Amino acid sequence: MTCPRGEIIAYAGHRPDKLGGWNPAHPVVGRVKLAIHGSLIDLEPSMVVSGMALGVDQWAAWESAAAGVPFTAALPCDDMDAAWPTRSRVEFQKLLALAAHVHVVSPGPYKPWKMQRRNEWMVDNSKLLVTVHDGSTGGTFNCIRYAERVGRLIHPLRWQE
Repeated sequence: MTCPRGEIIAYAGHRPDKLGGWNPAHPVVGRVKLAIHGSLIDLEPSMVVSGMALGVDQWAAWESAAAGVPFTAALPCDDMDAAWPTRSRVEFQKLLALAAHVHVVSPGPYKPWKMQRRNEWMVDNSKLLVTVHDGSTGGTFNCIRYAERVGRLIHPLRWQE
């Protein structure tokens, strides 16, 4: 994988349920966050694109903000957090306030297809897709397949022991 420094990179990955559960102190969460942090240091991006879903997307945005790398919050729809628990919604709003840009890809209420449209926008607006993927099917798998179809560079993070 060769991605010049100073490029826009996007992160795609699993929700917490595929990464050890919803406990933020779970060792897998720590390993994934450390891998994200390391990729920011190695790749030195000018901008990060986050899909803002719970899990890897938000961890990448938090790590970007902590590292001083601006990020774009790519939202699939206007109310992506509507069904989330209150605590998750509060954290989401805090994170949105840190974003350099907020882009709603498909305005209006949630529809399942809007998640893939958001993923495609992220890939189309970045030079490299950094992934946290365990090989299972789902949104992350679909995002990776789209990136492959359009010839985007893909950098899988090593996070498993």
